[in-house]
Amino acid sequence: MPRPLALLLLAALPALATESAREVLPSGAGPQRLELDAAALLASARADLGDLRLADAAGREVPYLLVAPASPAGRWVPARLLPVHATRRESGFEADLGAARLVSGLRLEGLPEPFLKRCRLEGSGDRVRWTELLGEATLFALPADELRLLTLTFSPGAYRYLRLTWDDRSSGRLPLPVGAAAFAPEAGPPSPAPLRVPLAVERRPSEPGVSRFGLRLPGPRLPVRAVILDVPGDRLHRRAALLEARLGAGRLEPLRLGEATLRRVVRDGAGAEALRLEIARPEELELELRVEDGDSGPLPLAGAAAELEPLPWLYFEATGPAPLTLRSGEPERAAPRYDLEAARPGLASVRIATARLGAAAAAPTPATASPFEAAGAPLDERAFRWSRAVAAAPPGLAAVRLDAAVVARTRGLADLRLMGPDGRQVPYLLEAREEPLVVALPALAPAPAGPLHRPGVTVHALRLPEPALPPARLVLSTSSRLFERRVRLHEERPQAEGGPRLLAEATWRHADPGRAAAPLTLALPALAEATLLLEVDDGDNAPLPLGPPSLLLPGWRLRFLHPGPPLRLLHGAEGVDAPRYDLALLAPRLRAAPALEVALGPPAPPAPPPRLRPATLAWAALVAGVAALLWLLARLVRHRG
Repeated sequence: MPRPLALLLLAALPALATESAREVLPSGAGPQRLELDAAALLASARADLGDLRLADAAGREVPYLLVAPASPAGRWVPARLLPVHATRRESGFEADLGAARLVSGLRLEGLPEPFLKRCRLEGSGDRVRWTELLGEATLFALPADELRLLTLTFSPGAYRYLRLTWDDRSSGRLPLPVGAAAFAPEAGPPSPAPLRVPLAVERRPSEPGVSRFGLRLPGPRLPVRAVILDVPGDRLHRRAALLEARLGAGRLEPLRLGEATLRRVVRDGAGAEALRLEIARPEELELELRVEDGDSGPLPLAGAAAELEPLPWLYFEATGPAPLTLRSGEPERAAPRYDLEAARPGLASVRIATARLGAAAAAPTPATASPFEAAGAPLDERAFRWSRAVAAAPPGLAAVRLDAAVVARTRGLADLRLMGPDGRQVPYLLEAREEPLVVALPALAPAPAGPLHRPGVTVHALRLPEPALPPARLVLSTSSRLFERRVRLHEERPQAEGGPRLLAEATWRHADPGRAAAPLTLALPALAEATLLLEVDDGDNAPLPLGPPSLLLPGWRLRFLHPGPPLRLLHGAEGVDAPRYDLALLAPRLRAAPALEVALGPPAPPAPPPRLRPATLAWAALVAGVAALLWLLARLVRHRG
């Protein structure tokens, strides 16, 4: 890539991080521990916290250390079980630890399965005064649903006795568990609760039986370890997967980050659920959630949140309670190196106070870059037969989805070019989408009489949007709820070429009058004709009523840096190879921020054949003149002879 273009790409990228400042409130003089939150991570330009700087009121830099979070350490202490008096509504037991000790969890063993019960947990040091640890909790073991939760966690405290009370109002009583143990953490600051950040959720078009959602993270390169879904309802059992686009083979392709079965069971007023998907750390801002609905209808997703890996905490030494300022958001800053590093080995033995982090300011609006000052290589548009308008947009990251007309009129997508107003190329990344392109087709019409017509068979004409399409899927629907039909799909061809060619066939059956029939999906090969013939073997039944069909094409998108003014998408050229752009430069930037979807203009008539250029006309005239001279010479020679 030419050097001016490389500089341009850096300049055209929106400002993804702007310096932010937050107040830090020490609890006094001496060593301090500051827990960082999700807002502090999002304010970091590279999401690695290396650009953090701490300063006092005079602007002097205050040294600090980033300390990795310690894994929860401790041991499970077995308890002696003591029965308690049961009432008509409640039963339970007490767990005696033998002595007062710091505990933060209770684990039960050996309860008869299956069960699902609500409970209440209390703690005491003398068995007289009790502290409520969990006002309402649920424990369950449902092997058939692969759901199990036999451990309760609570805020650490010093207790000898733990009393668990079962709610027996809507479920049968349970006997004493075979065993119980309390978790005694090692001395030290308590581990903070996992950080969660909400995700923007957008439902996307999909094929029958599958729900697709776009999930957008609030920042790039976040240390996400799981996504938790919010799905209403009493029962749930669906397979789900999370994907993102990753660079490979010169283009962006979907990569599966994780998958799980979403489950929820409600019994006797108590619920058990598993709505968490453990995933590999994402690199993109945009994730795709794919849920297999089966026959249950689209998933009613109400929201989603990302759970982050534990964040490091910040150690510093304050001279007093005067507020400090924590700054971040400068991508040029490298991680600092202070002499305070010498104190790291002894932090475990230092008495450390707790500092507080002030409220986070509202995220600044990213600044947009100025329009392009240069572009890629020049482009001769006369070599391309088709041209589509790409809408103007603010300068920065953009994406345009390819429709059926583009997909059908290219040579394997190799001849796609984006052209700026100056006649030069705009580099792009081609992105393969797992989400299909859903194309609504016109209603089916009766086919003219032909070789497929015979008694008991209904033949429909199906018109495709383009004559040449890549492999796709055809989706048929019906309002009937009781039927069994053999369905065949043919490509229309004249009798001289062998007549209709069979493309796909299947048996479509539905025998439950209480619910709608599932659509039928037929896989199609690459096609060369725009008209297909749908043959339905009705036998002695009335013709099956069919709704307007739809076509599922492979989904493709171009990601690029939009210069601002309208662009043109060119395609349909012969002898043009796939473009070669500096993807190592483009890819990190085209994935580090949300891309604005821009519209693709309607298809235009094909460009006329290229006219002869002046140079070509001159050569043609010269050749014609030479030929005329040779003819005259030949005439003269014959005349003299």
